[in-house]
Amino acid sequence: MTHDRLVSPLASFGADDLAEVGGKGANLGELLRAGLPVPPGFVVTTDAYAAAARAVGLDAKLAAGSGGGTAPATPDASTGAAGAAGAAGAAGAASDSSTVSDAAALRADLEGAPVADDLRAAITTAYADLGTDVPVAVRSSATAEDLPGAAFAGQQDTYLNVIGADAVVDAVRRCWASLWTDRAVAYRHERAIDPTEVRIAVVVQTMVESDVAGVMFTADPVTGDRGRVIVDAGAGLGEAVVSGLVTPDHYVLDERGALLDWSAGRGEVVIRSEAGGGVAREDSPRDGGGRLLTDDQLAELAAHARTIAAHFGRPQDIEWSISDGQAHIVQARPMTALPPLSVPLNRRQRLLGSILTEYIPTRPYPMDVSTWLGLGPAKMMRDLMADLGIAAAFEDYLREEDGVVVELVPPAPHPAPRALLTPFKLVHRARRHDVNTWREDPVLSRFLRDADALDELDLPSLPWSELLRVPERALALMGPCRELRSAYLPGAALALGRLAAATALLGRRSLLGDLIGGARTRTEDANQALQGLADRVRAVPELRELFATADPAEILTAVREGTGPVGAFGGELDAFRREFGRRETATPLLVSPPTLAESPESVIGLVRVLVDQPRGEDRGSRSERALARLLAHPLLRGTRARARMTRWVRAAQQGMAFREDSHFYFTASLPALRRSLLEIGARLVEAGVVDEPFDVFHLRLEEVQEVADVEAMPAEQVERLRSLVRARAAKRAELTGVRLIDPARVFPPKNTGNALVTGTPASAGTATGTARIILDATDFHRLDSGDVLVCPYTNPSWTPLFQRAAAVVVDTGAVASHAAIVAREYGIPAVMGSGTGTTTLNDGDRITVDGGTGRVTPAS
Repeated sequence: MTHDRLVSPLASFGADDLAEVGGKGANLGELLRAGLPVPPGFVVTTDAYAAAARAVGLDAKLAAGSGGGTAPATPDASTGAAGAAGAAGAAGAASDSSTVSDAAALRADLEGAPVADDLRAAITTAYADLGTDVPVAVRSSATAEDLPGAAFAGQQDTYLNVIGADAVVDAVRRCWASLWTDRAVAYRHERAIDPTEVRIAVVVQTMVESDVAGVMFTADPVTGDRGRVIVDAGAGLGEAVVSGLVTPDHYVLDERGALLDWSAGRGEVVIRSEAGGGVAREDSPRDGGGRLLTDDQLAELAAHARTIAAHFGRPQDIEWSISDGQAHIVQARPMTALPPLSVPLNRRQRLLGSILTEYIPTRPYPMDVSTWLGLGPAKMMRDLMADLGIAAAFEDYLREEDGVVVELVPPAPHPAPRALLTPFKLVHRARRHDVNTWREDPVLSRFLRDADALDELDLPSLPWSELLRVPERALALMGPCRELRSAYLPGAALALGRLAAATALLGRRSLLGDLIGGARTRTEDANQALQGLADRVRAVPELRELFATADPAEILTAVREGTGPVGAFGGELDAFRREFGRRETATPLLVSPPTLAESPESVIGLVRVLVDQPRGEDRGSRSERALARLLAHPLLRGTRARARMTRWVRAAQQGMAFREDSHFYFTASLPALRRSLLEIGARLVEAGVVDEPFDVFHLRLEEVQEVADVEAMPAEQVERLRSLVRARAAKRAELTGVRLIDPARVFPPKNTGNALVTGTPASAGTATGTARIILDATDFHRLDSGDVLVCPYTNPSWTPLFQRAAAVVVDTGAVASHAAIVAREYGIPAVMGSGTGTTTLNDGDRITVDGGTGRVTPAS
């Protein structure tokens, strides 16, 4: 490597030189080549850093495990319970106290690293080419920063107004050392970036003594609107705005630069250069006053923004400054965490969107998309809809970038010509398949037998080739589920529709919910089993004290290690998990979240909810009482009329039971699928592809199936798959907190008046209580009797919570959703499709829920 590539002019680099000059250097070089007004400068390349790192033995220390080792790509917060399960045991660089001290030692080594004479001379010459003792900005430029998914904003250091060659050399060393700050180490760990592969360059640029400076975005970072340019401006150097020290002027422009909105900043602090080098902060609060930027300056900045975004082909986060009326661009990076475009949906899209947002509450992993989501229940629903002549349902509703789902796009289903035959098809199937006999269908018995066989597999002992076939076997069991639903749903729907019409004609529509709730279902069996566990806790003083004072994790430890009645409860808990553990904890459409069997703490949380709640009336008893009231109608006094109505009620009950139990059973192969994928992940850990078994979910099934022999993988295949995992983990980390879809598109806000949130009225009545935000199964134990359950979604495993809640408010769903049906059965108010209930309402606030109007208001 020659001198001139250790230190070279900034303009000599571009996008192809990322490994040599880092993200910031590559982007600035691109901007110079595009003719943007970027201050001149030079780059001390990553090869210079590598030489310094070798001199202090950094590579050897990293290889020995110092500085955090290889960062695991653990699940992000958006996975909810799946994240908690997948991250178990993954001790990362961000949280390991020994790592912090190791990083501190590496920083100290690099700050004192010797600078070779030839490198010092090259820096001195390049600095002199900028002018005599010219003030410069010295900025870090790591190979993993200013990139899509890893902006690294503020993670490494920048030094402003550096004067003199010796001071520049010293600042370069301090930039090298900043690669190992605690915050940078933690950031790399969160984004699964291997610290052994990150290097750093240093950009040295002529200092711009700005009068006004700040940042601008070529899309609205809050709404995602690509037709807006957002500009924040402050007096003096831009560091005050970038570091958040000042409340800036805030400008909203259209893409041509016309001012749409403006709010004045407060100018609490101004940062300016000092004569001898360095910068000084001065308090300079603004109280009123005019705009810092003129219309012409805003138009010029917007023009630069358009040019930069077009050059890089995606929205940009840009730092700029204005000095003596001249605008300068000092940095540009891709915008991260940008919400998807928020465009209106038509009625059909909103309808399907209300279903999809309920069933896909978290961002799917690539493995979800290529297995359970793509080929499991969602495909079953798509096939059933197509069979009924409804086209474009559950198709192409996920948009991906770089292999990661970034947006949910509800399709617009519409009838196809074959829909004309659908009524005849439904009537034929309803007559041919009696819903009362579906449990005796040999298809069901064969399906359950095959699911049991999958559960009995000793996965760790299977050869790799056989292990790869297990996911396909699990997914193939969707076939019998689809066959059963196709055969019996028409009869179930006919029975329910017939009873609904009859009760409406008789003026007894209010009895419908209780009437159809009388059939015994597997969900009801699970709820009764949970009641039995709660009864056991209530009857044993040691258990009752334990459940009253400990959290679910502590309770689980106690029953696992305990003796006597406490230890015996552990056996009862395990029996429940064996019987009902195939059920999902979050959603039946994803395989990444754990099942109920894998989440004993969730089961304990449900039991804890029921311990202080007296047993409610049996649903069967309520149903029989409702039937007696119905049969007392004057038009049903005749024996034949009463018998006919009783048959209709029993058929409708069986229809509801089929709907519920077929949902229960179609997750029967989910545990085997999930266990097989985690076993595949465990073997990929041994092969060096991933760091934790859960990391396999960052891959697609077909990518894993390309591995012919996991014990003899070619090095290039290991690295290719490992790179995919890292890149996708980083992309997911970027999207943490970004919704798959703007809730307002699916659930348009209404005229709220004094309402905190509004939604679809789903169960009549009014109730006041304490808002309790329950985000996933790990929060179940937090719900107290009389609380208002506020949640993003529900599924059948949440049913016991409704026995304790005063009312329910759900972000997603509609009147036919699980939460709405169960709320009506328990007679508590429910508001569905609030869109933002979990983010707008505050945990612990007193609120009033009106399930008849869909309004949630502050308690009076």
